[in-house]
Amino acid sequence: MVEACSGFHELLARDPKPSYSYILADLANSQEALTDRVRRLATHFPRTRLVILDDGLGIRTAVEAVKAGAYDYLAKPFSPAQLLEIIGQGGEGTGDSLPGLHFSFGTIVGSSPRIMQVFELISKVAGTDSTVLITGDSGTGKELIARAIHLESARAGRPLVPVNCGAIPEELLESELFGHEKGAFTSAIRTRIGRFELAEGGTVFLDEIGEMSPQLQVKLLRVLQERQFERVGGTRTITADIRVVTATNQNLKEAVKEGRFREDLYYRLDVIPILAPPLRERREDIPLLVKYFLDRFNQARPSGVTGIGRAALEVLTAYDWPGNVRELENLVERMVILSDGPLIGLKDLPERFSGRRSAPLSGGPTLPADGFNLNRHLAQVEEDLIRQALEKAGGVKKRAADLLGLNRTTLVEKMKKKGIQ
Repeated sequence: MVEACSGFHELLARDPKPSYSYILADLANSQEALTDRVRRLATHFPRTRLVILDDGLGIRTAVEAVKAGAYDYLAKPFSPAQLLEIIGQGGEGTGDSLPGLHFSFGTIVGSSPRIMQVFELISKVAGTDSTVLITGDSGTGKELIARAIHLESARAGRPLVPVNCGAIPEELLESELFGHEKGAFTSAIRTRIGRFELAEGGTVFLDEIGEMSPQLQVKLLRVLQERQFERVGGTRTITADIRVVTATNQNLKEAVKEGRFREDLYYRLDVIPILAPPLRERREDIPLLVKYFLDRFNQARPSGVTGIGRAALEVLTAYDWPGNVRELENLVERMVILSDGPLIGLKDLPERFSGRRSAPLSGGPTLPADGFNLNRHLAQVEEDLIRQALEKAGGVKKRAADLLGLNRTTLVEKMKKKGIQ
């Protein structure tokens, strides 16, 4: 049954027993601070999930509302599907309705204390132009954090230009960042605009900043200090109106001690540090992430998979996720493709979850009597061999690629796809 009331004070006058399942409250027209109104409603209706409706609270206010006792918030205008997602009617097969913030910017999903700390930091730094250094393991969503910072800032109407410093050869990275003049080198047949110029008025996101060479580190330091640079082969000084956000999965303090990273640049980058937590430290977000990825993959290509069984979800929640959210995303995509549906069960999980192991390569494959999934088996074998090669190579990607007979870039792409650190 649905009931309506005319305003905040009439709602507070309602008898809290029997309790409502949800209260959808538009609190925009009150003189009282939003967090105070939320706190009063949460106290009066302690067993009710409070969803705040607003024309656009912004991330900081939304986080404060949740801390004050709100279950979620929904920005207007919203669709019936968005409302159904929040109240849990779209989550069949994943257990009870899943609490958590459903921010419309980016794709950061979660309601755990660790991710809420990240949301709060984003809300504090977004309104400034301070340099941000995002650290964390591979696959934790560092680029999503950078994108959220940009979208919540005054620069949101201008470009966000990402650059992966580890994926571009050193000899090309300088031209990629700063551009080059015609004739600057043999293949420079025309003038090229660099990423810093393309991002004018916006944000440059430098991922894997620890891979940048010492020579380029000097030039980046100048950009951060003076907001100026020259194109490769050029003499005209260009002023850069940009914000710089960087990210790394390395320990830059150790890199400074070892002489691989400039100390002055490190302190210039580390003005506002944000740590992207590993998935093993925010396990309560796993059900919500699974549902999010299931919905997203089904929107792109509808399948017969509508949810996940409770036993399978418990196994996923107990797993340590060395590849973090990216590994979970890849797993859900694989299960959507290979599962017979409608619910993902224990039998659909890869062998590293179920404890089953394939026959050793040297012993030759044996086909079980009831058959098996060849694609899943080959994908698991490839992943196991990549992990073994990385272990033997001490984590050095070039050496691991040589062991596997691959190019380094090919190995890096396979690692990203499989969520391997």
